[in-house]
Amino acid sequence: MSEMTNTFSNQKPVNIGFGILIVLLYTFLMAPLVMIIGASFTNGMMIEFPPQGFSWRWYVEFFERKDLVDGLLMSLRIGAITAVVTMTVAMMAAMAGQVISGKLSGWFQLGMTLPLLVPELLTAVGLLFFLYKIQMAKTVMGLQMGHILMSFPYAYVSIAAAIRQVPASLEEASASLGATGWQTFRLVILPLVMPGLAMGGIFAFINSFDLYTISLLLKPLGGNTLPLALFDFLTYEFKPTAAAAATLSILLSIGGVALVQKLVGLQRAF
Repeated sequence: MSEMTNTFSNQKPVNIGFGILIVLLYTFLMAPLVMIIGASFTNGMMIEFPPQGFSWRWYVEFFERKDLVDGLLMSLRIGAITAVVTMTVAMMAAMAGQVISGKLSGWFQLGMTLPLLVPELLTAVGLLFFLYKIQMAKTVMGLQMGHILMSFPYAYVSIAAAIRQVPASLEEASASLGATGWQTFRLVILPLVMPGLAMGGIFAFINSFDLYTISLLLKPLGGNTLPLALFDFLTYEFKPTAAAAATLSILLSIGGVALVQKLVGLQRAF
């Protein structure tokens, strides 16, 4: 009994230390978000924290600026298409990965996540040369392809993890009861992997919405995504309008997580 008491007493300072470390880590991560959100409501003329008073004026100015609104709409459109396409393709790739075994399986997994391992700038330059070869450089379609390529691994990792948790016995049982392959997928596999599918789509959308380097090189003539429009804005002005735009991006990310929670629940998604 005395040994157990000594063990618990020795672990207590360690637990307190880890607790303090976690609090400091979360403070470090959350502080910039709190500051930028607070700065977006300032009544002053500069981005500053704590804000001077309270005002919605910078949100009003954001929606009055055509360049920023056009960038927001383009980012939303490209992000939505990216999410749908990557979910579909990643689902097929994850199911294909299930039937591959041995060393080939490892190479397949590496290939599916390769865009995460290669620097984004190198990928963007290579894709730009490729798009020039096929006469699609500096077009919305070319930009869309780049966003799909860079967002695909995020969807694939989430969906592949969900598929690996589906017991093979369920598919065998479904087939033994006379279900076709499509029926097994639609009625058995899809409902079970839906949380991972939803999270994959959300990750793909958020990644697409925030992409900068690849958007800079592949953007169509006369078009900007929100990160590019925001960078152009900050080049000449440092008004809290930029903080309002950043806050809207944060709210979109939070809204995506809330949507997953409402549809499938975060506990099932992880």
